[in-house]
Amino acid sequence: MADKRRFDLFAQFLVERFAASRVFDIAGGQGRLNQALSQRGCTVTTFDLRHKRLPVRYAERLFTLDEPCECDLLVGMHPDGATRVIIEYAAKHRLPFAVVPCCSDNGMPYNPWRRHLAELARGLGFPLVEEHVLPMEGRATVVLGAFSGSAREPGAGAQ
Repeated sequence: MADKRRFDLFAQFLVERFAASRVFDIAGGQGRLNQALSQRGCTVTTFDLRHKRLPVRYAERLFTLDEPCECDLLVGMHPDGATRVIIEYAAKHRLPFAVVPCCSDNGMPYNPWRRHLAELARGLGFPLVEEHVLPMEGRATVVLGAFSGSAREPGAGAQ
């Protein structure tokens, strides 16, 4: 069973770690991460195909590399098959990203999938690629990538 605190825990981590105000939440389901980030002062657009969702800013479509760049940060909480496109879009626009992967889009087991995502980010030019474990049950490891100045040092907190 999924940890019900996951959206709040991820949102708090994102706000503390990144100096971002406009966020794209990719494959965001009902928009619970959007809601948690919005409550913390971010302007968030969730991309997903769900018809049933929370009353949040929502783009009812798949997210592609051709999407206009109107954000400071890309995120995904268990974004399934959209995980790679988050990293590729972030690299294309030199934006930071943070994903909590769950399953791969190619059947790869979880730990090799996380390592693959980190290597993908490095290969696309991210100078900073790290992992952070959220204090929750289930798939809780954040893979993040950033360019100079787009992420705060760990433990620096929000300013």
